[in-house]
Amino acid sequence: LSNAVWELLCIEHGINANGLPVASLGLDDLQSSETFFQGTPTGQRVPRAVIIDLEPTVIDEIRTGVYRRLFHPDQLITSVEDAANNYARGFYSLGRGTVGRVLSQIRRVTEACDMFQGFFLINSFGGGTGSGLTSLVQNHLSTEYAKRSKIQIGIYPGPRLSTGIVEPYNSVLTFNSSMEQSELSILLDNESLYDLCDIKLNLTRPTYTDINRITSVLLSSLTAPLRFESSLNSDLTQLETNLVPYPRIHFPIISYSPIVSPEWSEHDTCSVNDLTRMLFARDSQMLNVDLAQGKIMSCCIQYRGNVALQEVSKAIMDTKCRRLWHFVDWCPTGFKLGIVSQPPTIPSYAPLAQTKRSATLLVNTSAVNQALRKVNSKFDTLYQKRAFVHWFVSEGMEEAEFTEAREDMSVLEKDYLEVTQTTKFAEEQEMGLQIGTQETLEQPEDMISPSDPIWQTSSNHFIPWIELEGDIESVSR
Repeated sequence: LSNAVWELLCIEHGINANGLPVASLGLDDLQSSETFFQGTPTGQRVPRAVIIDLEPTVIDEIRTGVYRRLFHPDQLITSVEDAANNYARGFYSLGRGTVGRVLSQIRRVTEACDMFQGFFLINSFGGGTGSGLTSLVQNHLSTEYAKRSKIQIGIYPGPRLSTGIVEPYNSVLTFNSSMEQSELSILLDNESLYDLCDIKLNLTRPTYTDINRITSVLLSSLTAPLRFESSLNSDLTQLETNLVPYPRIHFPIISYSPIVSPEWSEHDTCSVNDLTRMLFARDSQMLNVDLAQGKIMSCCIQYRGNVALQEVSKAIMDTKCRRLWHFVDWCPTGFKLGIVSQPPTIPSYAPLAQTKRSATLLVNTSAVNQALRKVNSKFDTLYQKRAFVHWFVSEGMEEAEFTEAREDMSVLEKDYLEVTQTTKFAEEQEMGLQIGTQETLEQPEDMISPSDPIWQTSSNHFIPWIELEGDIESVSR
């Protein structure tokens, strides 16, 4: 995944595989690349990233691949053996021997930033390194960089597709850490990405390379306002402020449009209204849940390309008027918008078609409970028989941690239900106290009115990266 992400970022910023900018690159282009790239005295651009995997095979592909000269050797950290799909090996036994090198390199990268703002961490919830070592690193980051933003992009287990029997254990244990140690955790699953390839891209047997390149487009669009000038900008803090109503309720879903295969791109002309409508379609989501079955607390939509404010306003009005998605009654606006004039960049070898504009949606909704319940149910099935628990305990983990993590997941499910419950009864009680027994007929409050204000403006800032088990962590500047 890291290779695909940095490959795309290099293309967007005009940087060759050896880290040197293309000759025609202007000063403004060089400055925009400084968010995620550090300049050297020789003119080379080095990613502000630390890429970590206890098992060396995957990172060895980067060390010997086309982009081997792009990364500083110290930024690629491996161990001599993998975590064997075991959270406890990543957090306790093997992780403790590696985390010192990881933190030392993170410190070097952050100290090279002029305006360090926070971290991007990209990891797999189901793997041993992605779950255990990520949780260990997060614990240290929360201590050493307590006031910095930590945004996590997590590959969550799908409801049917699984790469390991103990994935539910690893996922619940690392989810417990994400609740406390990150300000924002964006969830996506491989199953949704595979379905997307089959339904919208006509790829019946997509490879991991295809999946990684689609994911890299998501991350590029997500970070575009941090790297390019825009009419409605956002930085890390504003992203968190507008998406997270309560500290623990910080697990949004990401969606992208248009998702079109190169063969059909000439026949599809997407208006801004079409882009916005497709964002809420289930086959554009990167997590397998049904938005219509939950309540939306907040949305952040980022447009790229030639998009006018008037078109955006009309599209949002249309979305609200259709009333297909329920919003909580205590959210007066619902939408945070951003527009980046820089069009999306899609490599010619990617399974997606190049388009003149695109849109990315982050939505904080109680529908995420659907994904949580499925993994929790699998966890309960395993733990009821204490299956495979001895492998975790033998690596230094206490069995009580399973129970604590599962209880925290139950509390999180209840938190989502409580904050999205309608307050209409409470408001009627209050009205009854004020006006006695007078009866009133009210418009349903679980939808946002089309007359509500629809956006907020914001300002710009920057960032960089770190990576665990084929997933990136980012150090921001």
